[in-house]
Amino acid sequence: MKTTFILSISILLIALTGKVQAQEVYEHISNQNIYEFIDELATGGIVEINSVAKPYSRMFIAQKLDEALQQYDQLTKRQQKELDFYRIGYKAELDPLPDYNPKYDIFKKNPNLAFAINPLGGYYKDDLFTFAVKPIWGINYFVKGGENIYHRWGGAEAYAYVGDHWGFYASLRDNNETLKISSEDYFTLRTGGAYKDTPGGGGDYSEMRGGITYSWKWGSVGLVKDHVNWGDNYHGAMIFSERSPSFAQIKLRIKPVKWFELNYMHGWLVSKEIDSVRSYYSVNPPREVYRPKYIAANIFTFTPWKKLDISVGNSIIYSDMNVHPAYLIPVLFYKSVDHTLNQDIDNQNSQMFFNVSSRNIKNLHLYGTLYVDELKVERITDPDLHNFWSLKGGFKTYNLGVKNLSLNFEYSKSMPITYKHRVPTLTFASNLYNMGYYLRDNSQEFYAAIAYKPIRGLHLKASYTLAQHGPDYGYDLSAGVDTHPFLYNVEWENETIELGATYEFVNNAYVFATFMIGNVSGDEDAVMQYTPEFFRGETNIISGGFNIGF
Repeated sequence: MKTTFILSISILLIALTGKVQAQEVYEHISNQNIYEFIDELATGGIVEINSVAKPYSRMFIAQKLDEALQQYDQLTKRQQKELDFYRIGYKAELDPLPDYNPKYDIFKKNPNLAFAINPLGGYYKDDLFTFAVKPIWGINYFVKGGENIYHRWGGAEAYAYVGDHWGFYASLRDNNETLKISSEDYFTLRTGGAYKDTPGGGGDYSEMRGGITYSWKWGSVGLVKDHVNWGDNYHGAMIFSERSPSFAQIKLRIKPVKWFELNYMHGWLVSKEIDSVRSYYSVNPPREVYRPKYIAANIFTFTPWKKLDISVGNSIIYSDMNVHPAYLIPVLFYKSVDHTLNQDIDNQNSQMFFNVSSRNIKNLHLYGTLYVDELKVERITDPDLHNFWSLKGGFKTYNLGVKNLSLNFEYSKSMPITYKHRVPTLTFASNLYNMGYYLRDNSQEFYAAIAYKPIRGLHLKASYTLAQHGPDYGYDLSAGVDTHPFLYNVEWENETIELGATYEFVNNAYVFATFMIGNVSGDEDAVMQYTPEFFRGETNIISGGFNIGF
């Protein structure tokens, strides 16, 4: 209790040292179209962003849309229409008292209240208080020959701003899958959940996100439960991905000058390891309790000149203790702290990471990420040994030679044992979902995509993926964990060509369809472990659906 009280006071004191600039309510990462549009504007030199840490706040996105408006004549006609379209979706952030059109006449005598179709929802705004509530509903249907499965979801989201400093948001989404396709073992980019099994191999899960934030001119702090995405990418982050269910965290963002930004979080993870001491076995059924598990992470971004961001950070997974004040200090190198706290006994699990993002060439984004799980100098000079690391490198072009056309290529590689740990409560995971690269360790991937946007809201995309995974090695210190060869043989392989179309007819409302030609092959046990039954072997799959909200 004392620690919590001191922490709360500290956060408040930090917050009060600055003047307000904008409240923060986070736009979920799954809203891919707005994230891609902001990325396109940045790569085209219209706005400047630090894209290493997501999600962005709605106010940040609105500010970038406002900046783009100042260079309206520099945009293509399609970009101009996109900008006009998305500015409607961020009226609550952009306009003092927004007038939504069309709106119903139920509250025509109240100019501060509106029910709108674009964006769909109810809205209120006056000089002190802003509030919005929106529905969430959607279905993704998959058809293969005479078989079919679907993922259906529904719920609602709301957010509010109070005064000049406070932001609040909440999102509840219930999910139903007729066949579980997002489980923790599967190699997929889909966000996972805490499943409850249903007949026929399906599952239900619920995802509750939200938080409270306090903002000032050069930073913000918040207590939120949300997903995290760290590391530039267009097909799976290497540092933190949204693969695991959301978890509670304290977030801090500081940007006191144009050339520096700090992002920090301290999170409460779900270990799924039973604590037999704290569990109750005297009752029937027993009341089991998980062992505590936490993460602290920071990433420092330096901008030596415009459009070049160099980021370095570190994190630590720690468990079997209470929240430690040292890990609440945002600017520390946590491995050194660990050596002090656990002197002469086994250490916790620490990591380092690096990211480079360059948009110095107009319409070209070059990026790379290095995640270092374990590093020993003697391994670097010995060809028979290796450190535990993963990397990603790639590029994406927009409107380079052909208007409204984008090209993307990524290569990803993850060495054996990366993201693993021999102590179950210290793995780089929450709810048993790896928090980093979706292929985990001993894997590589080639990804290429071409996309075309002929008109506002319509996205056409073709992509090719070749993903490979080698043998799974256990983290056994007696077996030479640093001698395992990279991809000695391919035990699982996914080669997929995908053609897709998405149309956003109003803000946050889509219809979509894809055609996938896939071949998931390899060792039979590996294919069964890493791939849902519906997607195994050679397949031609048609999928489609719609969604409202995120």
